[in-house]
Amino acid sequence: MEFGYTEEQLMFRDSVYKYAKKEIVPLVEEADLNSEFSMEVWRKLGEMGLLGLPFPEELGGSGASVVTCCLSTEALGHAGVDQGHLLALGAHTYLCADTIFKHGSPAQLKKYIPKLASGEWIGCMGLTEPGAGSDAASITTTAVKKGDKWILNGTKTFITNAPLCNVCVVYATVDKALKHNGITAFIIERGFPGFSTGTPFHKMGVRASATSEVIMDNCEVPEENLLGEVGKGFGYTHETLSWDRSALLAPFVGGMQFAIEACTKYSQERVQFGKPINAFQAIQHKLADMKIVKEAAKMAVYQVAHDKDSGKPLNHMHTSLAKAIVGDWGMKAASDAVQVFGGYGYIHEYPIERFLRDAKLGQIGGGTSEVQRLIISRILSFM
Repeated sequence: MEFGYTEEQLMFRDSVYKYAKKEIVPLVEEADLNSEFSMEVWRKLGEMGLLGLPFPEELGGSGASVVTCCLSTEALGHAGVDQGHLLALGAHTYLCADTIFKHGSPAQLKKYIPKLASGEWIGCMGLTEPGAGSDAASITTTAVKKGDKWILNGTKTFITNAPLCNVCVVYATVDKALKHNGITAFIIERGFPGFSTGTPFHKMGVRASATSEVIMDNCEVPEENLLGEVGKGFGYTHETLSWDRSALLAPFVGGMQFAIEACTKYSQERVQFGKPINAFQAIQHKLADMKIVKEAAKMAVYQVAHDKDSGKPLNHMHTSLAKAIVGDWGMKAASDAVQVFGGYGYIHEYPIERFLRDAKLGQIGGGTSEVQRLIISRILSFM
């Protein structure tokens, strides 16, 4: 591994952890139980500056590195913030706002980034479709140029923040025959004619994040809301992978540490057969396995972050390893955590059952575990 942390970064991580523990964590249990996105949590994330971390100060951000962004989201997960609000943060800042920041015109940056960085506006990204998940090149949403507007038609699904969004980065194809070379990005504001969002989904986990379809029915998008260049959108989606495998995975790493600490404390206090349950080898091994997974996941995630900060080309082996470890091994760690708590791990009064429900998304969202193995095996075959 080639990365490390400065003293300033570690101090920042600690400040985020303490702030989240005091100001945010008390709000998340009820939000998760009721499957409600908390605007109060969102406001607190904005006040701490966490929604605009990677953007320059002149646009309302902090100019933070990718590693620093990961430290912030890891700290939030470690403090016990639910993965629903953290997923909302990730989709907003790293999938929507950063794509605009990287490829937007000066006018687009000035118009959108300050509002997104402060949390005044909520952003989302529309890529996944009912028939196109991990196979992003097969999207069918169309974009046709008519005069000084683009007309978009299609439906996106499983879009985080969609029911709440003020702005959405949407990917559509200008020519299906071109496959990935036809994919183009657009910035769509709520209120544009023909744009709507569906009824929020009721999900197994990450329940506090609002998720629904994005529907474009002859949606009229002004020419000035074309994002970047025509036909370059597929490349933009690949760029988001480095965020998806770093700052969006770091909350799961933090969540693992939260679970390890909770399980360790519980196992020291829970007495069975006349002794604390951490005296039994079966429990000791579960705690050890959870620690192993957490450290492996952390190294993998921060390697991706370091690569991005160093300006290196996207390393698909690193990104897929990070996603697979967090997804599959993280799910096993979450299951073990519930087992350590026994019956108490199965009821909502303890946060461990939420940890298990939230962990499942790691195997599905942003590219399934099966796709990660496909990528890894293909890379190995050319080595």
